[in-house]
Amino acid sequence: MSDPRLTPANGRVAHVSLKGQVAAERYTEGTWRQVETGVLPLLDAPDGSRTRELLQGERFCVLDQGDGFAFGFAGRDGNVGWVFEEFLFPEQPPTHRVNAIRSNWQEEPDIKRAMRLFPLSFGARVRVARIEGAWAKLAIQTPPDAVWFREAWMPAVHLAPVGALETDPVAVAEKFLGTPYLWGGNSAFGIDCSGLVQAALHTCGLNCPGDSDMQQTLGEDATGGAQRGDLIFWKGHVAMVVDADRLIHANAGHMAVAYEGIDTAIRRIAALGEGPVIARRRVRVG
Repeated sequence: MSDPRLTPANGRVAHVSLKGQVAAERYTEGTWRQVETGVLPLLDAPDGSRTRELLQGERFCVLDQGDGFAFGFAGRDGNVGWVFEEFLFPEQPPTHRVNAIRSNWQEEPDIKRAMRLFPLSFGARVRVARIEGAWAKLAIQTPPDAVWFREAWMPAVHLAPVGALETDPVAVAEKFLGTPYLWGGNSAFGIDCSGLVQAALHTCGLNCPGDSDMQQTLGEDATGGAQRGDLIFWKGHVAMVVDADRLIHANAGHMAVAYEGIDTAIRRIAALGEGPVIARRRVRVG
């Protein structure tokens, strides 16, 4: 049976790759669009529940539209769902990604003047028009009747070229320490266990699915002692090994991204009735 999270079909419309596999009134290649808001929830139905999130500058393939929502799949990992249509714009390939854990774009390149700020998470993608000293001027897209930003500026030090990759997933995950836990979250304003792992691996140039059960296919079985970067799985949960004694994970126990002793986490999760460790995987970078 096909996983609905990765099957771009809603009964009425399906992606052309599914022709002959699923029933639909029509099949389409879809139209690629770009997210133009800080964080955009991916929903399981129009006005439904959040399953994951998309960040500023990410791609979304639209297969169907109606009542203010667009149905399709995320370019990042193929996750399927509905998003608010008003935040999708024509693609303008980003040049940079946000490398600070959180930043803002603002109307003027000034650190003192009070003005409207547009918050961005680590991993958001932007298009830089030019660099002026310590500031990057962004090329942004807004509706013709927009009353907000006409120009946007960011501290250049908060950005990295989109092709610049990190080499240590754990160091990336550690940027999120203290970030609030949010079911289905993918940003530095709220993140869950699999969102944290995905952000860490993607920033190191590794493909990674969005949910923990899918992430169990990554890498190879981890043998011997725990190594930095190993992934430890429970049913419905994943954590990343920091060193021989500690892990880092976004978890509802701390309601945040936190360090925890490996043995302590195993005992605590078992005591909650959520079962034992079911897999350990070793993912290699480079």
